[in-house]
Amino acid sequence: MTWLLSRFRAGDLVEIRSKKEILATLDRHGCVDAMPFMPEMLRYCGQRFRVRAVAHKTCDTMSGTRGRRVPTAVHLADLRCDGSAHGGCQAECTLFWKDVWLKPADKDESSGAAGLGDTPTASSEGCTESQLLAQTCVSGGGSSEELRYSCQATELVRASELLRWTDLRQFAFDVVTRNHSVGHVLRVLWLASLREILRHTPFGYRLLESFYNTMHRLLTGRPSPWVVGKLALGTATPTGRLDLKPGELVRIKSKAEIEETVNEDGKNRGLCFDKVMAVYCGNVVKVRRSVTKIIDESTGRMRYMKQPCIMLAGVICKADYTDCRLMCPRAIPSYWREIWLERVTATTRK
Repeated sequence: MTWLLSRFRAGDLVEIRSKKEILATLDRHGCVDAMPFMPEMLRYCGQRFRVRAVAHKTCDTMSGTRGRRVPTAVHLADLRCDGSAHGGCQAECTLFWKDVWLKPADKDESSGAAGLGDTPTASSEGCTESQLLAQTCVSGGGSSEELRYSCQATELVRASELLRWTDLRQFAFDVVTRNHSVGHVLRVLWLASLREILRHTPFGYRLLESFYNTMHRLLTGRPSPWVVGKLALGTATPTGRLDLKPGELVRIKSKAEIEETVNEDGKNRGLCFDKVMAVYCGNVVKVRRSVTKIIDESTGRMRYMKQPCIMLAGVICKADYTDCRLMCPRAIPSYWREIWLERVTATTRK
């Protein structure tokens, strides 16, 4: 199966094409290869950004168990959807940028120096800005409760292909695209292999667990991120409110403290605390926002939080411990219960 990589690499400086150029590449649904160009992306047209990562693979957040292959797309800087055209969704998803919407920032297309393929191919249909806006929302029978949204996250399965974990090309491409260094890829794969052996070993579990924990500390400088919830399933998990505001400093509690607040599935009132979050334990970070509503990617409907979840600045899924989508570059923000955090004051920071 052909794997269509982006022609750009992580670190490249690119310029986002003009609104007119981009609209000309879209079909009547506002898509290229089934990937929507969203109204929230228009404000970046004509600006220059660095490629943060090549989006040659991503995660399936609908089923939560599989990786997906994405053709000719990248993630730019830390550009995220602000939800302004999608009911104020606060998920802050990383935006996907198809190659055809970008051009190298250090080459002059008018002189022909940009090279073959830098001029975008116009769609036979094209799309207007009003049509683009119309694609974001679909009413379900007139009831506001049935309002459904369409965005890159809800359409991602259609804009990608299943990526089997046995397709080892993905890890070579992690290096070729400059998403990760060779050392990082080998370290992540080695620890993932040990976890897989540990998960299926019929004997010597404690010895292998000790070996894994030792290797993890040697290679990362951190203890193992295994999460073991202390509360039985069906037990009510505790709650706590700090009424945190954006910009406040908080310390993420220790893994041991957080394990006392989650059940055996690693959840506190339905919200999961897992390995990709445990690596941040003990860090002092700023509160980015309180999240009260996000679009359910599987249905397109807006979901409202019974209690706000906290989003922390710079705290994202690095995908170094995921089972089927290792080193996914999507960088999804993690959601935190306030009981997992403690406010940092001038006294407590010392």
